[in-house]
Amino acid sequence: MNPNKKRLRRTMMFLNAQKPSLMKDAYVYRADSVIFDLEDAVAENQKDTARFSLYHTLIEVNYRGVERVVRINGLNTSYWKEDIRVSVAGGCDCIRLPKCEYVSEIKAVEEEIEKAEKEFGRPQGSTLMMAAIESPRGIFNAVELCESTGRLMGIAIGAGDYMRTMGTRRYDDGQEMAFARGMVLNAAKLAGIQCFDTAYTELDKMDVFETEVKLIKQLGFDGKSIISPKQIEIVHRIFTPTELEIRQAEKIVRAIKENAETGVGVFMVEGKMIDIAFLEGAERTIALAKAAGVYKGGL
Repeated sequence: MNPNKKRLRRTMMFLNAQKPSLMKDAYVYRADSVIFDLEDAVAENQKDTARFSLYHTLIEVNYRGVERVVRINGLNTSYWKEDIRVSVAGGCDCIRLPKCEYVSEIKAVEEEIEKAEKEFGRPQGSTLMMAAIESPRGIFNAVELCESTGRLMGIAIGAGDYMRTMGTRRYDDGQEMAFARGMVLNAAKLAGIQCFDTAYTELDKMDVFETEVKLIKQLGFDGKSIISPKQIEIVHRIFTPTELEIRQAEKIVRAIKENAETGVGVFMVEGKMIDIAFLEGAERTIALAKAAGVYKGGL
């Protein structure tokens, strides 16, 4: 398995691949991942120019550990195959497929990635994939999409096209996204891959944004797509475990291991009943703390 498949991805920040000035130093904001957008952000007559800028950014700019994802154009266009060739040639970390509805689309993209890896001498399997679900059909096919290939590191939900299809808009309480979020999130967890929430585009409503981030963290999402560096601090703060959460996780891990040796399956930790089902969550908390650079314990 690609060792980067499970890396920390609290924030995935969109950047217009048509604008080198935006791409050349975006790593300084320290989003966990950046998404170079060749799709919606780029005008039809600027696709070739955007690919040229993207390629040179990928090979010339040291992103200092920030993951580099490329959102290609959809398979209903004439651009997507060349998008993949340029992205893989430049050494991107991941290809994001927009508006995904069918497993056949993921397989087609995977085939082109494999061709490009061979053509440009990239290690086979080194280029990960993620898919964005943006329609009711994609939502109802989410399980099959998530289980389609081991190259898929995660799946994201996109609200824009989905809202238009449903005949509604984004509301501050997020109820219009409840069903879609639940379906996509459960499909991703079933398949053992990561899941990312949609971008929030109203930068003058940072209080609403923070409430939304707290909600998707509570639901179990791994991170959120973002459109501005202003949003990074809020997401990272909410997704980074607190010192109290880390200490509690450590106690749970130790207690489970100690009681396993004596054959005890259910026990109390600080007044709370604990069993083996709590182990995975505790270990994930510690892994998040380590990845975020805030872990100081000894586990």
